[in-house]
Amino acid sequence: MRSPRCAPARDAAQAAIAGCFCLRCAQRPIAVPCCRRNRLYCDLRYVLDAIRRLRFGGQRDEQSVVTEPTRTSGPDPLLDEALDWVVRLKAGSPTRADVDALQRWRAQSPDHEEAFRTAASLLRTASAAAKELAEEKAAAASVVALPSRPSRALTRRIVLGGAIAAAAGYMMIRPPLEMWPSIDELSADYRTGKGEQRKVMLAPDISVELNTQTSLALRPTPNETRIELISGEASVVARRSSPTPLVMLARDGRISALQADFNARCIDGVVSVTCLDGIVTVEQDGRSVQLRKAEQVTYSRAGLQASLPVDAKQVAAWQTGLLIFRDRPLASVVDEVNRYRTGKIIITNAELKLRLVNGTFQVDKLDNFVAQVEQLFGARITSLPGGVVLMS
Repeated sequence: MRSPRCAPARDAAQAAIAGCFCLRCAQRPIAVPCCRRNRLYCDLRYVLDAIRRLRFGGQRDEQSVVTEPTRTSGPDPLLDEALDWVVRLKAGSPTRADVDALQRWRAQSPDHEEAFRTAASLLRTASAAAKELAEEKAAAASVVALPSRPSRALTRRIVLGGAIAAAAGYMMIRPPLEMWPSIDELSADYRTGKGEQRKVMLAPDISVELNTQTSLALRPTPNETRIELISGEASVVARRSSPTPLVMLARDGRISALQADFNARCIDGVVSVTCLDGIVTVEQDGRSVQLRKAEQVTYSRAGLQASLPVDAKQVAAWQTGLLIFRDRPLASVVDEVNRYRTGKIIITNAELKLRLVNGTFQVDKLDNFVAQVEQLFGARITSLPGGVVLMS
């Protein structure tokens, strides 16, 4: 039986506004024309259910995924609820109230928290698989036009790969204006909010200080101490008493250190690593760079760049509550301030974005930043609800 939320609306617009999918119904959501939210839910639910089948399906037939996945009680009803939360936040238009409701759901018990992390992990797996399989044209084609009698070569990997690749665009949707955490960030073992900093002792010989809006996950393996910087910025102190280095994963790279202090930053797909003391090794795609004190290297999809000398004190100034900028375009400065300040500052004037900034700002006094820009550059300020500020 469908819940009241699935009752047909008078028209597509009303259905889209009301939210026409159900988190508990046994079948896929009702089809409402022009309802983007419903279509997103269908696609994400299809992929996640398919993944769950592969995860728990045991020795099912290789071609069983070709058929439409249906909602069942499954091997873990709590995981089903967690998957519904993941889909709800990814496919819908979540509000702050939705995020708060999710946090309350997670806090009900350790089992709820574990189920959510598992669901988020499944989502990350889907996204990673989408990236890996997107170039397999034959796989995508096999999903777009499924044969009436699938051949023996049509395996789970091909079908699931095509389904994931088709939904990859939806999987990577981030919250509007990044004003609340993404699913990946919410599933981290350690996370800081806007303007928050936190120090964590991961082991007697490893400490990590998290800067604002930073998410860190534990990725232990039998042979090494491994963590992942999902997003944000962290300062790490490693004083390993064993020959096994600390390993930090960030995007598609790897940072390792035995006796060193370093600062790692992972924002918008770009990772920068600064050695503050000791020796740090950074690897990506088979290439590696060894950093010494006051050296920095950056990597992204474009590859691992050459190391450069930097002002290490300026890089680590956030640990003392300061933001230091030297000849930085205002657009870049605003991006950094937005990581600390409640709301969002948006520059709408192209010329204003290029104005250079030299100065030191206190993190706990960034409420004055907008007024300072107004005075220094004669910017016109428009304040909107939710802490959004337009500069022109």
